[in-house]
Amino acid sequence: QVQLSESGGGSVEAGGRLTLSCALSGYNSGNSCLGWFRQAPGKEREGVASFDNDGDITYADSVKGRFTVSKDDAKNTLNLHVNSLKLEDTGMYYCAAGFLFGACSHIEKMTWDQWQYWGQGILVNVSS
Repeated sequence: QVQLSESGGGSVEAGGRLTLSCALSGYNSGNSCLGWFRQAPGKEREGVASFDNDGDITYADSVKGRFTVSKDDAKNTLNLHVNSLKLEDTGMYYCAAGFLFGACSHIEKMTWDQWQYWGQGILVNVSS
């Protein structure tokens, strides 16, 4: 069974940076598509980035150039490096696995209800 657990969130001033990690338990190559989502208060969960085992990575336009995704196979984690944080980046960040349609497409075309497994989420709070 796939279990996901996020860590690394916290409070940071605008312009700062964090690294979020998602520990992947039970993950195998069959779950080839992984994703990061976020949810701001009062808003719908939105895709941030997708990572495919073939090495294809996509980003939402709102984070492109500021966020990067990497996978650490030794630690079995999927990491989200968030830089140049803005106030509007505040929210709960979730990692996801088990995209119901197999291989990744662009993250902006992948909605939250198309994923099978979720972590519990981690809070990122950006202040001015």
